[in-house]
Amino acid sequence: MEISKRAQNIQASITLAISAKAKQMQEEGIKVINFTVGEPDFGTPEYIIEAAKKALDAGHTKYTASAGIIPLRRAICEKLKRDNGLEYTPSQIVVANGAKQALAGTVLALVNPGDEVIIPAPYWITYPELVKLAGGTPVFVETGEDFKITPEQLEAAITAKTKAVIINSPNNPTGAVYTESQLRALADVLKSENAIWVISDEVYENLVYGKAKHFSIARVYNRTVVINGFSKTYSMTGWRIGYSASSAEVAAAIDNIQSHVTSNVNTMTQHAGQEALAGKQGDKFLRDMLAEFDRRRSYITERISKMPRASCNLPDGAFYVMVKTDVTSEQLLDYARIATVPGAAFGAPGYIRFSYTVSVDDIKEGMDRLEAYLDSTRA
Repeated sequence: MEISKRAQNIQASITLAISAKAKQMQEEGIKVINFTVGEPDFGTPEYIIEAAKKALDAGHTKYTASAGIIPLRRAICEKLKRDNGLEYTPSQIVVANGAKQALAGTVLALVNPGDEVIIPAPYWITYPELVKLAGGTPVFVETGEDFKITPEQLEAAITAKTKAVIINSPNNPTGAVYTESQLRALADVLKSENAIWVISDEVYENLVYGKAKHFSIARVYNRTVVINGFSKTYSMTGWRIGYSASSAEVAAAIDNIQSHVTSNVNTMTQHAGQEALAGKQGDKFLRDMLAEFDRRRSYITERISKMPRASCNLPDGAFYVMVKTDVTSEQLLDYARIATVPGAAFGAPGYIRFSYTVSVDDIKEGMDRLEAYLDSTRA
C-alpha cells in the first residue's frame, strides 16, 4: 500500500512516545508525575452540562448547518464584541470541532502550495503540520528570551511568497502574552505589505495573570482570522467545540471545507456552548480556576528558579512553563519519574515544557523529584 506524500510529509507528534511510555509505567504501578497534559483539571461547569441535557430532552439531535446554529453564532458575535471589541455577523463565524479544526479549516482555506507561513518559535506543534498539509512552507522565526517575535524579525521573514503569519497569544508552550503595543507594531509592519493574513490563535485568552491583558490583533489589522474555543475557558476539552471569525468570503470557504470533512459540530455541544457564553455562572468558575492556576504558577516557577541547571520565565498566560535545562524529557521520565514534553517538539531545543494542570501536591512532589535529579547529576 502506498501512502500519499501529503500524509508522509506530516510528522508524528514528538510527545506520543513520552506519553505512551509514561502510561505504560503507570500501568505497571510506577507513580509518574504527569506534567504533559494540556487541559484544565477542572470539571465542566454544571450549568453547561445541564444545558446539554436539556438540548437532548428537547430533541436537538439532528443535523445543523455545517457552520453551526445561528443562536450560537450570534452568541459568539456578542462575546467578540463585548470582550474583544470586534464586530462580526453570524455569517462570519464558523463553529468547528475544536479550535484545532478551526485552525485546519483556516489554513486550508488560505494557503496554496508554495505559499509561506511565518511561525514564531516556540510554537504549538500542530501549526507547521497544518501548513504542510495544505502544501505550504512553514517559515520559523526564533524569538528571544521573551518568546515574542519583533517587528524587525517579522519584516525580515516576509518574502514575495508570504501568505500568512500565525500569532498565538497567550502562547502554548511558553505562556507569553503580547501587549497591545507589541501587536500594534506587528500590524504596522503587515500594513505595509500586500495580502498577508494573520491567523490569531486566542484560545487561552482568558488565562492571563497579574497585569497582563489579552488584546486581539484583529482590533488593528483587518486581514485577521481569529481562532478561539471553549476548551480552556470552560474546561470543555472533550466536548470539541471551537470557532473561527473572519471575513465573509474566508468564512464561506472554511465552511465549505468543513461541510465536506465533518459537517456540523455535535448538536448537543453547540447548545451547551451557547449556554456557556450566556451563563453568568461561568464568570465565577473562571475566576476560581484562574486563581488556582495562578497559585500553581507562582509555586512551580519559584521552585525552578532555585534549582541548579534550570531557569524559566514567569509566564503571563496559559498554564505552561518552559524550563531551560541541560537534561532531557527522556532522562526525567526514566530516572525521576516525571513526564514532560521536550522543547524540540515546539521548535525550542534545550527547553522542557511543564504544564501546571495538576494538583499542588503533585507539583510539589514533581519539583522535589526534579530538584533531587538535578542535584544528583551535577558534574
